[in-house]
Amino acid sequence: MKKTAILFGAVAVFGFSACNKCHECHYDLNGSEVELGEYCGDELETLEANGYVDPNDSTGTLRTVHCGEEH
Repeated sequence: MKKTAILFGAVAVFGFSACNKCHECHYDLNGSEVELGEYCGDELETLEANGYVDPNDSTGTLRTVHCGEEH
């Protein structure tokens, strides 16, 4: 019974982490990367699909976001 509980726990943890993919995200600005932090799941997909407008940027430029890439 104890082995079953341990196995179930391991599968549950692995399954949860696989469904909730998280990655560090950034956009490029003037030859450097502006880090946005870590995003997961639907929020990650939405950010990559729709881009990002920095609220501190008065131009309102839509930036292409890159997540989970090696630098």
